[in-house]
Amino acid sequence: MSRIGKQPVKYPKGVEVKFDAGTLTVKGPKGSLTQQVDARIKVEVDGAGSAVRFSRSSDERLDRSMHGLYRALCRNMVEGVTTGYSKRLEIHGVGFQAKLEKGKLSLSVGFSNPINLAIPKGITVETPNPTTVDIKGIDRQQVGEFSARIRSARPPEPYQGKGVRYAGEQIRRKAGKSMATGK
Repeated sequence: MSRIGKQPVKYPKGVEVKFDAGTLTVKGPKGSLTQQVDARIKVEVDGAGSAVRFSRSSDERLDRSMHGLYRALCRNMVEGVTTGYSKRLEIHGVGFQAKLEKGKLSLSVGFSNPINLAIPKGITVETPNPTTVDIKGIDRQQVGEFSARIRSARPPEPYQGKGVRYAGEQIRRKAGKSMATGK
């Protein structure tokens, strides 16, 4: 039995969970999320106990892996509609900056032209200062994917540490070349 999959997902008051025709829907104060569930996974919504339970039809390898997966996805959906998710990115480098322009995020990170990224629906992006980008939303996957796209525009390099990094991320620095003394 999956250790993750056998645990019920508890949800607080104000959150509504429905399972109908293979679609799991979670509604809460911050919005609504839906997820298709494979037919091999059975979902039971206990309204009185405020819990969702997942079970699988067989012990095949794929069924076992999906059992824990859908339970984790449901937990992420419940947490997203109640508290939401956020990521903070820091931009390091001389002249490197980010700014919001007409629903797009414009990154100036050392290339000849700025990189413009369209902000997906359901995501809010803020730039409290030119070197910090805050990404917020209710869908954990969407927040993580968009922040990874921003970071991939200029990943931090190991010699000087310039680039876009997650807040608190430690960059492993390399010692560069040292000058040899000539005779």
